Amino acid sequence: MLTTTPQSLWTAKRFAYGRAQPRFPSLPAAETPLQMNKVLLDHFFPPKEPFSPPPRLRPDRSAPPLTTDEIAAALSKCSPTSAPGPDGIPYSIWKQVNKVNPSILLHVLAVLVLLGYHPASLKGSNGVVLDKPGKSSYESPS
Repeated sequence: MLTTTPQSLWTAKRFAYGRAQPRFPSLPAAETPLQMNKVLLDHFFPPKEPFSPPPRLRPDRSAPPLTTDEIAAALSKCSPTSAPGPDGIPYSIWKQVNKVNPSILLHVLAVLVLLGYHPASLKGSNGVVLDKPGKSSYESPS
């Protein structure tokens, strides 16, 4: 008489269905998590040539002045639960700062608008790769 144990059932299942596929198969040329991170970053955010700002910024007098209403409208479109950017400050904090004293962000951002300057520190972002249900393969990062 043959007895069935939990171990023998799991062994039979493994023989019948094979081993489970890893959730994130290795990418070509990436065997470690650090290499995988670099491959994904290089694919989604290819390195660009460094931008050198103009030697001297001149105010654009034709630029319309920035208003607190424009800042509030832009912040209202941002989710307070989204992950913070490279500065580590979530949108909920920026919204509170603007609510308490709208002139703080106005004075900081109005100068940038007047000069037509977009600092490199505001051009960065954080990216996260999420496992999607039903995706057949993660072999290609596209």
